[in-house]
Amino acid sequence: MYYSPMIREQYQIRNNGHLPSVAFNDVAFAAHAFAASCAIISQHWPSIWGFDPAGTTRVSRFILSVCFCCMAGVAGVSLVVTKTASFKTVRGEPLDPRVDWCALDMVYAISYVKLVVTLVKYAPQIMHNYRARSTKGWSIGGILLDFTGGILSVAQLGIDSYLVGDWSGVTGNPVKLALGNISMIYDSIFIAQHYVLYASEEEEDLETLLPTASMSRRLD
Repeated sequence: MYYSPMIREQYQIRNNGHLPSVAFNDVAFAAHAFAASCAIISQHWPSIWGFDPAGTTRVSRFILSVCFCCMAGVAGVSLVVTKTASFKTVRGEPLDPRVDWCALDMVYAISYVKLVVTLVKYAPQIMHNYRARSTKGWSIGGILLDFTGGILSVAQLGIDSYLVGDWSGVTGNPVKLALGNISMIYDSIFIAQHYVLYASEEEEDLETLLPTASMSRRLD
């Protein structure tokens, strides 16, 4: 939506002449997320990083099913878009993005995959924390940064729409709005687990690391 004139034109036609509220920081965020994801995925093969193998790990069937369904959905939308364009070309009719399937719908399909991934990816860690009744060995720092990013992302979307005097920037980009809010909901659960629900367990773990009076006497 940021670099493609065709996608921007189709969005403009479908949204009453308004351009998509996509800024360079959105592109930078996507590039950063892609690089970080590649680094994390590569750690599945410890030899690349010089780690000691921690045992055999496999991707669950559920995750494989989610990945397959997402790819099948994008492929299906792409096929419909291609067939629609071919049909319009054969009949000599122009493609109308307001009512016809077009390349913009392929972009939306890919963005919905990101939404599904966001809905799924946080759940295992939440369940692990719940079962262990602890957040030990897991960093809250990334969650706090993610929560801040979610607030700023939703705020940017609202401010941009307010400045142009039209809220189609929000309704025309529902995935960005949903991503920001879903991330903040999950982050709120993590924050509650770390600082409220299981805070006492974390404090006990920290206390065992501190020298006590009896330990000092033994050392003396």
